Amino acid sequence: MDTRRLQILAELSRLGSMRAVADVLGITTSTVSQQIAALARDMDTALIEPAGRLVRLTPAGRRLAEHAVTILAAVETAHRDLGPGAEPNGTLRVAGFATAIRGYLLPVVVELATSTPRVHVLIREHEPAESLELLAADEVDLALTYDYTLAPAAEDPTVSATPLWTARWGLGVPAEAEPEEGTEKGTGEGTTLDVFARFRTSDWIVNSRNTADEEVIRTLASMAGFRPRVTHQADSLDLVQEMIAAGLGVALLPIGFPTLPGVRLVPLAAPDVELRAYAVARHGRLDWPPLALVTDLLRAAARR
Repeated sequence: MDTRRLQILAELSRLGSMRAVADVLGITTSTVSQQIAALARDMDTALIEPAGRLVRLTPAGRRLAEHAVTILAAVETAHRDLGPGAEPNGTLRVAGFATAIRGYLLPVVVELATSTPRVHVLIREHEPAESLELLAADEVDLALTYDYTLAPAAEDPTVSATPLWTARWGLGVPAEAEPEEGTEKGTGEGTTLDVFARFRTSDWIVNSRNTADEEVIRTLASMAGFRPRVTHQADSLDLVQEMIAAGLGVALLPIGFPTLPGVRLVPLAAPDVELRAYAVARHGRLDWPPLALVTDLLRAAARR
């Protein structure tokens, strides 16, 4: 149903003549007549009838005019509610990886409860590939994803990715694994390729739901001259640490992540291993106020 035609009908009900409607809306009397006739065809009922030299609304026309006032008011409210300058409100569906949710999104949700209570956030924990699939299917509005400097994500022209933060990663090894002679544990242990070469005979632990860290490991191992023996997979970083402490292998871990007593974190430098986090939305959606607000708050949280 064309809301412009409903507006013309509502004005005809209010003003009583097609000429008056034409003057108010800045159109011709002929256009008014044509639009009312088209609306009548849409509704499959007569909306006006002759009344001397003028016209008047039929009972069906008067009833539709009443509905038109309500419909037009609802449309105007929707424009104010959804426009770029509107106060954010509505439900925002977010899918993201656990670190982003725990460290960044949850504090934002707590802040929104006080500052913008009309915005509600629904959270789903997923790895990047899963989150992007949900975004493509329009099952979520925002995806929190990551890639690595040595394993960049493929570009997707249908989405817009807002950089959030970067984090350095090192190699988690069993605590009893000795550093190179003349170095202190955890510092000055050579380049990334030196570190990888020292653990060439180890088993390697990778993510069970994402292949990016395995791609990084295989790339660096190839540069160091060997093929890594990837044996174990786990999604939880806590579980990965327990596996390292149990002597099951070595794995990439974020610098600054609290380590278990049985785990030592060896820094990786030259080349550095960095995780890059993003807030990803479909093109054309970024001006929706709840989405714009949460993205801005996540960026502010990342800067802090």
